[in-house]
Amino acid sequence: MFIGLDNFARLMRDTEFWQSVVNTLVYAGGKLLVTIPLSFVLAVILNRAFAGRQLLRAVYFLPTIVSASVMAIVFYVVFNSYNGTINQMLLASGIISAPIDWLGPKYALLTSIIIAIWGAIGNYMLLFLAGLQNIPEDLYEAASLDGAGPIRKMWSITVPMLGPVLQMIIMLAITVSLKGYESIMVLTEGGPYGKTNVMYLYLYKLFFPVSSGGTSAQQFGYGSAVGFATAVIVGVITLLYFRLSKKLNEIY
Repeated sequence: MFIGLDNFARLMRDTEFWQSVVNTLVYAGGKLLVTIPLSFVLAVILNRAFAGRQLLRAVYFLPTIVSASVMAIVFYVVFNSYNGTINQMLLASGIISAPIDWLGPKYALLTSIIIAIWGAIGNYMLLFLAGLQNIPEDLYEAASLDGAGPIRKMWSITVPMLGPVLQMIIMLAITVSLKGYESIMVLTEGGPYGKTNVMYLYLYKLFFPVSSGGTSAQQFGYGSAVGFATAVIVGVITLLYFRLSKKLNEIY
């Protein structure tokens, strides 16, 4: 049960928790660095008129409406070390000579990041699309008359006009990435050896240990301390982003 400051003293010595913090930052950072630029590129492409555009929009958005549990099960089949789809394709093409343990200690976190990217692209792509469609065409026509090429239009019109949308997407992506754990829980349960254990999954295991394969005793007191520390970490990162965003608004 709750025993005051002893829980926070334990927290400071808890290497498993601090490893989960590092894993969370790597997981969130890797996801953000790929998802946001890729979502933007896809939105720019799908904002153009061509046959099959609506179908492609639906296909890219589909992962967003699939539950994290179902998505994790599907990707377990894809990345399974013994007979997974990826390994079979790589072996058949001669790229590798032995199966890669995608869910092992070396690649498990990378695999989790790839799955998270796949699940998030569609959502952010639609937000970028909404922003692109609100940019007046007159601006592009005027730029064309001035001799501006596609790249100049992108940096001088598209990117600045998408500033508020981009800030919102980054904020949303940061909070979702830092709090995400569902697909990891189904896929690896934080293993192997804690390599994919993220903050909210570690917190979940303290309150629901039996269902997540942890220790048999629930740790409400220590879990409360971990929950408080987790909220502070997420809050500090969010606050830092808000301050950076405000500085950028003042500059530009």
